[in-house]
Amino acid sequence: MSVDIALTTPDGVRLAAVLRPGRGDGPRPAVALTGPFTGVKEQVLATYAEGLAARGVTTLAFDHRNFGASGGTPRQHEDPGGKLTDLQTAVSALLDRDDVTRVGLLGICLGAGYALKAAAFDGRVEALVTVAGAYNSPQAMQAGFGAEAYRSKLAELLAAAGTTIPAVARTGPAAMPGEEPFAYYGTERGAVPGWRNEVTTASIHALLTLDAAIGADFLAGTPFRIVHGTRDDYCSPEAAQAVYDRVEGPRDLIWLETTDHIDLYDRPAYVEPALDACADWFHRHLS
Repeated sequence: MSVDIALTTPDGVRLAAVLRPGRGDGPRPAVALTGPFTGVKEQVLATYAEGLAARGVTTLAFDHRNFGASGGTPRQHEDPGGKLTDLQTAVSALLDRDDVTRVGLLGICLGAGYALKAAAFDGRVEALVTVAGAYNSPQAMQAGFGAEAYRSKLAELLAAAGTTIPAVARTGPAAMPGEEPFAYYGTERGAVPGWRNEVTTASIHALLTLDAAIGADFLAGTPFRIVHGTRDDYCSPEAAQAVYDRVEGPRDLIWLETTDHIDLYDRPAYVEPALDACADWFHRHLS
């Protein structure tokens, strides 16, 4: 049975969260989840949190600051440092529970990069799984744009501070343009009351300068499993492989034969094996 709870971060932000005790008796492993860019806890996170709870893993899914039912301003703004504080707060909340053995993190899409960085710098996290992950790197962003174009883009985004853009759009400007993200967020697949098709323009600057991949260098033996699709035009398989190659210590990489990125959001043929892989890793390393 899920329970709505509220968390308060050290800097005073209220986070709306849902706790789902894992099926079974006795203390169980527990996992805090973080998900896609602009996503809220009733979307992809709910699918994975419910699936893990049914597999005996206690889960804590929450809205990050500035999104959904959580507090924080400006609204619809991506705050990388704040998100790491949110994850630390979720880990603390799980460790305070008597029915929890040890705690891990699960990150999906953009949440994968945050989970990787959080696990790297929070020694209380004892296992990590990422699914369809985005592992943001300023070096990779600059290489993709070209050095001059990258710097010009950053200046353009800062000049537009205080404005917002659509999160998704089939055509026209958006933070996540094109048919594929719209097929999830712009349709009944991702339609929930707490999600808004809006994000601050400054959020794009935050993402282009975020170094989440650095977490791969600081896991210090924390068991790490990557689950990724073989076809993914939004979060490249090459980036997942590169992160895997940087990690020292216990880790593995599971490839699923996907057709696109959002297969791993809500398509049972892909989500179920991903959930099995997540639960296996957490039971193995947190029980």
